Amino acid sequence: MTPAARIQAAIEVLDDIDVREAPADRITASYMRARRYIGAKDRRAILARVYDVIRNREALDWWLARAKAEPSARLRLLAYVALDAADGDAAALFTGTGHGPALLSDAERRIAAALAGQTLYAEGQPPRVLANCPEWVARLLARRFGLDFRAEAGALNDEAPFDLRVNLLKTTRERALQKLASHGITGEPTRLSPWGIRVPARKPVAGLAAYKNGLIEIQDEGSQIVALLTDARPGQFVVDFCAGGGGKTLALAAMMANKGALAALDVSARLNAAAPRFARSGAKIISARRITGGDLWLAENAGKADRVLVDAPCTGVGAWRRDPAARFRLTRAELDRLTALQREILDRAARLVRPGGRLVYATCSLLAEENEDQAAWFAETHADFTLLPAAEIWNEPAPVPAEGPYLVLTPARFGTDGFFAAVFERRSLGGGAGSDRLWSGTPAGR
Repeated sequence: MTPAARIQAAIEVLDDIDVREAPADRITASYMRARRYIGAKDRRAILARVYDVIRNREALDWWLARAKAEPSARLRLLAYVALDAADGDAAALFTGTGHGPALLSDAERRIAAALAGQTLYAEGQPPRVLANCPEWVARLLARRFGLDFRAEAGALNDEAPFDLRVNLLKTTRERALQKLASHGITGEPTRLSPWGIRVPARKPVAGLAAYKNGLIEIQDEGSQIVALLTDARPGQFVVDFCAGGGGKTLALAAMMANKGALAALDVSARLNAAAPRFARSGAKIISARRITGGDLWLAENAGKADRVLVDAPCTGVGAWRRDPAARFRLTRAELDRLTALQREILDRAARLVRPGGRLVYATCSLLAEENEDQAAWFAETHADFTLLPAAEIWNEPAPVPAEGPYLVLTPARFGTDGFFAAVFERRSLGGGAGSDRLWSGTPAGR
């Protein structure tokens, strides 16, 4: 493909991303599947253009506003090319011939000329440009991080790392590293998680025998650490209340050494797709259940669980690196809907915890409204639960990633996705049960 044809393809993909409610990687994959004639080198070049624009969209829109232009996929790409001196003359890429984009209009030529020689980031740009997100979200992040806002906002715009979790039911991290090395994949132990391997660049590990046989799973280190904080132990009755695709469920099963009972619950049919993952992992203690509002299972198991993990639905701000276009789909109304839902879920999940058991509330958000504010609300409205400092639970040699009593992970500080977790212990009604008692009954419906 010519450079001009690559530009046109990138414009088409960006147009799709602007109008469709789906992750950017899913849209780009669909685009490429429909055009299998596009070679690997051209695909990489097109995707690089697409993500350059997404990761700098607010800066591009800021410059377009100064040029009195209404943003569009075409104009954002024109602006990016005009601001990037390495591309040379922007007009030369808008050829109007072959498979290239249409010739620039007079107005577009004036925009390109006005931006030539400028830099993407300049003095006087507002917080939304630094955070590359809507202004209202930028204000919340600025209030949350204070002096660290610039570093945290910048890290959210970086490319996400590629992490694996070793399945301790089947192997060790050392042996998994050796297996990967035999396939030409070099990894290193993660900084905080004792099960994690970080690979320098994304690799097609799904085709490896180590993956097919359940020795490794793709899972961000931050997600692994949230599972670790549950302190799930062999022989316990543990509930993964919002199990989703089952990633943390599998980590919990390994922590429990396949002993006890582990219930994976979710309202979504997405949990059904986790069955092959559960099977190849060798985990035999998992029972998956799609729950409804009046589910009898919840009533039958009230007050029985040793550990309940609530990885709640959230805005996903901490995972923006994995879907950078998600920040532009987020609205204040959606945040309000999610915070109300989080409280409803917390209230229902808390009923499952036995006296002396623990409830772990987690999100992949960095907004106080979904994190510290929700933990404070829960403590105020559930007098039978006590907040446990994360440092008291952390048993790893790595430094505890905590702020006050909470687990707080950010891309800037730890290189993980952004995660928050709060741990609550239910007081013993009789005063005698301790938090370390192993479960010895049978959960209803198992």
